[in-house]
Amino acid sequence: MIQCEQCEFYHRSESGEVTFSCDPFRNVKEPECLAKWQLIKINQMVAAYHATLDYYRKLAPMQEKMFKVMEREIDEMDEAEKWRVADDEEEEEGEGDSGGGGDWDASKPY
Repeated sequence: MIQCEQCEFYHRSESGEVTFSCDPFRNVKEPECLAKWQLIKINQMVAAYHATLDYYRKLAPMQEKMFKVMEREIDEMDEAEKWRVADDEEEEEGEGDSGGGGDWDASKPY
């Protein structure tokens, strides 16, 4: 089995970062190369997942503030709309107290 350092698809940058230009569908030299390629991809996915989690941790305090502001706004809107609901309830109660279903005559005094 050849080592990755000896492969033509292995590249190391001046900063020490290792990159591979091998393609598992075209130019895999040995079966072990495929297993190594899978490990590299898994490590990249895990690193991306951790970066996403770090980003969400940074956003969490801001989201909490936004939720509190939105809750306050909704509560204020509900408070501002209470008078409408109270008037509607009074009208409904007034309709139920009509007392007899339309026998009222304007010419007769109560």
